[in-house]
Amino acid sequence: MALDDPHARPPEPPAAEGLPFEGDQVLPCGRLLSRVWEQACDAAPAADPHTVSCPHCHEAVEGLATVNAATGALRAEDAPGLRALADRVMNIVRAEARLGRLLPLADPDRDLRIAESAAAKVLRQAADTVPGVRAAGCRLTPAAEGTDVRVTMTLAAALDRPLTDRVQQVRGSVLHSAGQILGLAVTAVDITVVDVLEPEPPPGRPGLPTGGGA
Repeated sequence: MALDDPHARPPEPPAAEGLPFEGDQVLPCGRLLSRVWEQACDAAPAADPHTVSCPHCHEAVEGLATVNAATGALRAEDAPGLRALADRVMNIVRAEARLGRLLPLADPDRDLRIAESAAAKVLRQAADTVPGVRAAGCRLTPAAEGTDVRVTMTLAAALDRPLTDRVQQVRGSVLHSAGQILGLAVTAVDITVVDVLEPEPPPGRPGLPTGGGA
């Protein structure tokens, strides 16, 4: 039930087989870092629309390609301590993949940024404050230039009230948290309802019993 962007899709769940090796990471889009890198290194990769269009996979491959080239050059030099240096660089890359991209806050003079995963968590919590709604996913996309950010969110919602009213409440809550709590310059909040919740039961009337008893 898409109310805004008909092309929005919830993020893919992590691979069911688990992490294939120690230290592997799950990207914000749900893909394993190792799987994305293996696909990029494949001499004849199969067509994968997700990998081609996903900014998380694209950034991860670019970062790992740079690190791979640098560590290859270091191995060729075979100097003492280079393995420890390569390990530190890889730890940094894995940490960045786990946190997602860095988003600019609405204060370009101070060059402040926040990790997408941290911002998305706050905005999902803001959506959950609206009765009858649960946030399913949240992505934030920065503009090519400047500090503007676009939010794409998926929801589960109850149908005891018009969806348009609930979506407007969620949009208002998300915009408030983005601007007042995080300091993000959000230009749009695209919302797609992807599941239905059972309506919350009405509260019992004052003075009347709510359960059994003699």
